[in-house]
Amino acid sequence: MHPDRLSLTFAALADPTRRAILVRLSSGARTVTELAAPHDMSMPAISKHLRVLERCGLIERSREAQWRPCRIKAAPIKEAVDWMEQYRRHWEESLDRLEEYLQELQKEKPHGRRKK
Repeated sequence: MHPDRLSLTFAALADPTRRAILVRLSSGARTVTELAAPHDMSMPAISKHLRVLERCGLIERSREAQWRPCRIKAAPIKEAVDWMEQYRRHWEESLDRLEEYLQELQKEKPHGRRKK
């Protein structure tokens, strides 16, 4: 069974190094060396992170002379945000109903403590 694109996106975003790479790419294309600079890890390790991001479609790599710049691709992030949005609305509505219920309870009960 192959994981769907949304599962691949969330799996890629689960790693803090990959999220940091995406943050750096959000301001423009970067080379692998530039992306590796702030991380205390080997180039092969950074390359593995980039392969994960590329496989799920969050980045693309191209070739410009001897450079291999990476660019962010927003479509998978938008899909993840759209998927999460439906749950955000659900929980906001549920919490609004809970708040209304608690306010009704407050109106019904006196504010003082009961004596034992």
